[in-house]
Amino acid sequence: MEYVYAALLLHYGKQPINEENVVKVLQAAGIQVDEVRVKALVAALKEVNIDEAIKTAVAMPVAAAPPAAAAQAGGAAAGGEQKAETKAEEKKAEEKKEGPSEEEIAAGLASLFG
Repeated sequence: MEYVYAALLLHYGKQPINEENVVKVLQAAGIQVDEVRVKALVAALKEVNIDEAIKTAVAMPVAAAPPAAAAQAGGAAAGGEQKAETKAEEKKAEEKKEGPSEEEIAAGLASLFG
């Protein structure tokens, strides 16, 4: 994650996000640099409009419940509490297996600039 933070710092400082600059930021923070990870990060970010990604991330509400969760909550109020709870638990377990969603990643990036 520190590699992404280095890239965001460079972007915020209006510096080019290249291998040399990322390495300098990481070394200044006292982090042992992995050249392969730096190259992968710089290559991945070449096609990304960071300003647009940040704007999109800020527009997404972090605490809002997804529509499926709201529908399950409505079903629970109608008397199907156990069934809704079981489905909610299954969904949570499934999300944990998949890793962070795009929304969670976007919210994390947005929190850096909040």
